[in-house]
Amino acid sequence: MKRIFLGIITAGMLAACHQSNKTQQSNTTTETTVSAPGTTPAGAPVDTANAPIIRFEKDSYNFGKINQGDKVSYDFKFTNAGKTPLIITDAVASCGCTKPDWPKEPIKPGDKGVIKVVFNSAGKDGLQDKLITITGNTVPTQSVVHLVGEVIAPKSAK
Repeated sequence: MKRIFLGIITAGMLAACHQSNKTQQSNTTTETTVSAPGTTPAGAPVDTANAPIIRFEKDSYNFGKINQGDKVSYDFKFTNAGKTPLIITDAVASCGCTKPDWPKEPIKPGDKGVIKVVFNSAGKDGLQDKLITITGNTVPTQSVVHLVGEVIAPKSAK
């Protein structure tokens, strides 16, 4: 019985390691594959000693309470604390209501950059935690920032 149970757990873990994240937005599909540590998104090895390091001033922003339908934007400011240029290849939000915009040009060592995120609260209600996953030539290849707060739905007429 223990062998069967361990076999199921092992198979599940192996399957999870080979999955890719898929995000459905509008009528298009964007696929993001998580790279192994020490490799670029394309699978090429990374010189970890000299790799870019993305360092955010804040990795979470609490926008507080807003009314349903309001839009919130926030600039996640970061610095390339590494020794080589930082290249952000993708930024994906956990839902279509949140749109990240990132610099497309390389960020030199020591330079700063901004990832602008806009959250549209239309149709949302209650506590919100929107994850934005940033993929680049860093080690590890992905970083996550959060946009959190509460959306207040209008009171219905009695």
